[in-house]
Amino acid sequence: MAQDKEKRKNTLWNFVDNLEGDKVVWMIVLLLMLISIVAIFSSTSQLALQKSTSRMKIISEQMLITLGGLVIITFCYNIRRIGVFRVFSQLGYLFSIFLLAVLASHKQVGPIKPVFINEAYRIVSVGGIQIHVFEVVKVAMVMYLAWAVNAYRNDKFAIANLLGRKYPFWNKPMVKKVVYIYLPIFTVCLGIMVGSLSSTIFIGAIMFITILIGGISVKELVLPGVIAVGILFACIGINAASSKPVDQKPFPHLESAMNRIRGTENTETRLETIRTKSPGDPQFQKALDKIKQPVSAKIAIKEGGIIGKGPGRSTQRYVVPIMFEDYMFSFIVEEYGILGGIFVIILYISLLARGSLIVRNCDNHFAKTAVAGLVILITGQAMMHIFINCDMGPLTGQTLPLISHGNSSYLMFSLAFGIILSISKMARKKIAREAAQAAPLVEHDGKDEMESSLNDLDALETLDNLPEEDLNI
Repeated sequence: MAQDKEKRKNTLWNFVDNLEGDKVVWMIVLLLMLISIVAIFSSTSQLALQKSTSRMKIISEQMLITLGGLVIITFCYNIRRIGVFRVFSQLGYLFSIFLLAVLASHKQVGPIKPVFINEAYRIVSVGGIQIHVFEVVKVAMVMYLAWAVNAYRNDKFAIANLLGRKYPFWNKPMVKKVVYIYLPIFTVCLGIMVGSLSSTIFIGAIMFITILIGGISVKELVLPGVIAVGILFACIGINAASSKPVDQKPFPHLESAMNRIRGTENTETRLETIRTKSPGDPQFQKALDKIKQPVSAKIAIKEGGIIGKGPGRSTQRYVVPIMFEDYMFSFIVEEYGILGGIFVIILYISLLARGSLIVRNCDNHFAKTAVAGLVILITGQAMMHIFINCDMGPLTGQTLPLISHGNSSYLMFSLAFGIILSISKMARKKIAREAAQAAPLVEHDGKDEMESSLNDLDALETLDNLPEEDLNI
């Protein structure tokens, strides 16, 4: 008997059943990781043709990153106090603004060296390890703003309150809101705008949604929104006043975005360049690279059909060398069809649904804001990636969370999932503890109730055995 009991404990189902935290989120995480490994294994044939790397090297790297992601999730999952996340969240803004300042300076600071890739500074190298700064900033700022709006709600800004004892100016709620909430958002957006306008808009929107969830009213966000638009026009004016080449202007990617809006940088222009220039011309290759990726993504979705071509039968992976990053959803649809694409969408939508349940089960304002912000970040980026792959927007370079290849992105989203699972575990434990301590609505004695039921049954049997004339009244 004892052996059977021990055997039941060691089964996979019991292992899953013993996992704390939201089990649906656990299932989503594991499925996304499995899809990532399978999809990247099938989509790296183009890389195998390059001399600098090999297919197995990419797969090994992804397996290592996946393992690293699981370690991060497990570490966060085992944190038992929400105060730990609250303390480290306070450093999110300082860490973000430091990394963005290193990128803006274009100079090495200690072991941190900015790296120029794809016509912009977005990556820093630390000991040979490359870190995409914008991916770090996304998660760091969501956590910081979750702390900031909670501190504003409870008036727990230690430094501002300390200064307020001598300078009453710091005791004003609006001053605290501007210094701790609005100013960090604007400075971070300004730092990101140097490298990418699309990332600025996306991360800025996530930050505004986070503070809106945290309790800042829509009316209060009208003025900051107007200021944000004013800053954008000011940056456009600064770019227009600069006589330097586009790639040397203060906001080079802002200039590219304006060209798209004005229609001076579009598909027709690039096609004309391809027709008029020779294949050896740098402008020809640049125009070809710009146009073949979105076109190949549409071809992949069209050829995938309902059920797809099958694993390993993609043809567009030979055309787009970064299919496993910016166009991962298109690749999934090409090999697994619309059904495979719908399955991936369901996973992210399920995360959004489960996130809302976790938020409702939390009684801690910081925890609620953090979970809501992180869930919206993950699902929002997933939907943006899918829309772009379906040609519903310009390329932004946003990866498919926990599926696309990308070291910094993968690890930071693992951190986000780890925080969500940890907070869901705390919420479920508290609910279970309160339920166990709650008194029953109606007090009753189970033994007396049972005896009463048996007596009634005996009386009924006695009536059945009486002569018929004795039952007449």
